[in-house]
Amino acid sequence: MFIKACFIYLLMASSYHQEMQEVFRNNNKSREFPAHNAKVHSVAWSCDGKRLASGSFDKTASVFVLEKDRLVKENNYRGHGDSVDQLCWHPTNPDLFVTASGDKTIRIWDVRTTKCMATVSTKGENINICWSPDGQTIAVGNKDDVVTFIDAKTHRPRAEEQFKFEVNEISWNNDNDMFFLTNGNGCINILSYPDLKLIQSINAHPSNCICIKFDPTGKYFATGSADALVSLWDVEELVCVRCFSRLDWPVRTLSFSHDGKMLASASEDHFIDIAEVETGEKLWEIQCESPTFTVAWHPKRPLLAYACDDKEGKYDSNREAGTVKLFGLPNDS
Repeated sequence: MFIKACFIYLLMASSYHQEMQEVFRNNNKSREFPAHNAKVHSVAWSCDGKRLASGSFDKTASVFVLEKDRLVKENNYRGHGDSVDQLCWHPTNPDLFVTASGDKTIRIWDVRTTKCMATVSTKGENINICWSPDGQTIAVGNKDDVVTFIDAKTHRPRAEEQFKFEVNEISWNNDNDMFFLTNGNGCINILSYPDLKLIQSINAHPSNCICIKFDPTGKYFATGSADALVSLWDVEELVCVRCFSRLDWPVRTLSFSHDGKMLASASEDHFIDIAEVETGEKLWEIQCESPTFTVAWHPKRPLLAYACDDKEGKYDSNREAGTVKLFGLPNDS
């Protein structure tokens, strides 16, 4: 019975692999869209997939509307006094997103009014941000390794934690009852939520653990490290089930596809790796001309938004392009 189940599983995995390779053979076009006047640090899709937001070193955020196979710029959001390092959308409200900036504030924006709904002051230069799955709390981390938990309705801090290690990326699990941090010692620290007691510290990598992402199904989470490895972890067992090792540089950014079956990872390598989650095999490779800062799969389609450290044309090698890119477009589009 066990052998039969394994055979069926392998058959299904093989079928998905062939299916997605066929999809990408017919839809492997990338297109770039002007977004900012300087490098783009972060891209993220709204929960309904109708909009893409980007944050930039130029102190602004931009929002695009996805129309068929192109991004149409809707608005530019100004107000921050420093670089917008990361942003994210409300988990269930497609009109709200939040930006984290080096100006020691976070800002909540509503795309229906194009105005800043709230500005919340924090104690340090903010570098990472996430919204809880229940939509009630925003967590923001700064350069001094302080994570502040902000009530999304009152815009007041609920809790503040100072950590004694380098905090990189932060994330709730999908059930909203645990809070995860990747750190400079190669560990994943797991806290209970909302009481923020340490549950476990996992030695995940031999060097700096940089990024973390949970898959939409809640089965796995992935971490990326300075050792150029991506590790896939079972959420229930908290054990590493496989590693992806096709990148040669520190892994900067990760994203799971909407069905949880694909994982995109990127670094200073001049390609983005798209892996099949269940086998670790390479499904596709997106060629880039420069390092990639951020990747984000569309929440409903095999479309990947990303941003690279591109320069503006061959005549001005110092000027940053500030574009966002979309992969997965039909070859004839």
